[in-house]
Amino acid sequence: MPVHDPDREQVVETMIALTRLSNVHRTFIAGDDRVRLYVSLRRHGFVRIDTLETCGIPRQQHLVGLISGQSSPAALEAALREVTPFLGRTATLAILVASQVGASGLKVSGKLGQLGFRIEAGVRCRQGLVLSAFRQDLAQLERTAWAS
Repeated sequence: MPVHDPDREQVVETMIALTRLSNVHRTFIAGDDRVRLYVSLRRHGFVRIDTLETCGIPRQQHLVGLISGQSSPAALEAALREVTPFLGRTATLAILVASQVGASGLKVSGKLGQLGFRIEAGVRCRQGLVLSAFRQDLAQLERTAWAS
């Protein structure tokens, strides 16, 4: 029987709240801790969860992306590269930036901006900082720009 981990639950509940995750959303998870994240999400009743191992072809079909368990800036950047092709044009993303990665790590805001995301909120948890970001619908932005 798995041991209840209140720190893990705090992160999962924060990610759910920040992304407004519901059972109808297809969710793609990535990161070194994706198996534990998968199990936690299943315990919360979410079933439309994919990983790179279960969903091989990226077609921008997921509305929510969750990244957890990165121990270094390079690992965090790799997880961002992994999850991004699977996320739709208006997707929401939650990332746990672990305490040990800290401010000296990857400039998350800049990297998210390069990928078309804008940070919406951040919540401090015992394991680090959970950031949420949303991907602006690039087609809508282009239509708005042409109309101006």
